[in-house]
Amino acid sequence: MVLPGRRRRALTVLGVCALAVSVVTPTATADPSRLGPALRAVVAAGVPASYAEAVTGGSPERGVAGTAELGQARAPNPKGRFRVASVTKTFVATVVLQLVGEGKLGLDDPVAGHLPGLLPYPEPITVRQLLGHTSGLPRDIAHWTTLAEVDTLRFQRFGPEQLVRESTTGKPLLFAPGTSFSYSNTGYTVLGLLVEKLTGRPFAVELARRITVPLGLRDTEFPAHQPFLLRPAARGYEQLYPDKPPTDVTTYVMSRVWASGNLISSARDLNRFFAALLAGDLLPPAQLREMTTARPNALGPFGYGLGLMTVAGPCGGPDWWGHGGDFAGFNTWSMHTRAADRQISAGMSMDLTAPPAARLAMLNQVLPAALCTGPASRTATQLTSPDLR
Repeated sequence: MVLPGRRRRALTVLGVCALAVSVVTPTATADPSRLGPALRAVVAAGVPASYAEAVTGGSPERGVAGTAELGQARAPNPKGRFRVASVTKTFVATVVLQLVGEGKLGLDDPVAGHLPGLLPYPEPITVRQLLGHTSGLPRDIAHWTTLAEVDTLRFQRFGPEQLVRESTTGKPLLFAPGTSFSYSNTGYTVLGLLVEKLTGRPFAVELARRITVPLGLRDTEFPAHQPFLLRPAARGYEQLYPDKPPTDVTTYVMSRVWASGNLISSARDLNRFFAALLAGDLLPPAQLREMTTARPNALGPFGYGLGLMTVAGPCGGPDWWGHGGDFAGFNTWSMHTRAADRQISAGMSMDLTAPPAARLAMLNQVLPAALCTGPASRTATQLTSPDLR
């Protein structure tokens, strides 16, 4: 989901600073003095809203800053829903690895053996390579050629086979499968189709059967062609037109990203999902070990396993595990210690045109506010933001 040249325009949101508010709901064990200022720093950097739920030892702390809707004084809803974009990949990988654990699929199976004719390449590409972004497949279709198209093409609809065809036809592999790393949304579209082929059910149904219903994830859905975001944490915005206010892009047909980034969820649901995943409640031990075996520095400072990102705790302490996501109007991070005794799922209501300072504040202030055991100022390593579009 990359704009040509990965252009980013500086954002000026008139009135955001004047409207900025912060609300923190503390518990007996949570320290609200860290999360609130961190979220306010994201908004001060130039986005309309930020929101988070941190969990320490099972006790939640929710916080918000900014405004849920430009021109209104209403604060974001810390229990609200948002588009999690590439965090979807961890859900998809979990379903695929469940099928592996059930013996319905092998990690080193060539995909062509299950989906013949889908990919136009003679080189064998395995399930493991798709999960770990080492397949060499092209990254994605060309979503937008101008910033304005983020707005004008928002109701364009795609089928998953169409996404694969348009992203691969006439395009060579980036490298021989298994020899390097390149983040590929196309690869996860293929994985979603593989789940459908093996189960005989739509991916949305299989996701509900295996994950969202058993875990009670009431806010999580895989909408495909339904454009509306019900009960949002905040409206999503992008600065798409010069000399005009930011454009509301909350309503969006997300079929262009399908199994690579289509999911809607909430901070509560993401924390509950990752806690169950890392505890081994969703995968057998062998498949969880495969998932958490990471390629170091695959995405800047972040390593990458099978649908799961990791980074050494920048302020000391345990490594962080989870995933981030980028899409129009919503930037999301869901990161957790391996024991899930410290968790945070957080986001801001701008992504493609968000100022770099807002991205850095999310990574280096909001995430450490929950995951670091000492003061946030002790962060020794400044994390850089990978491109997860």
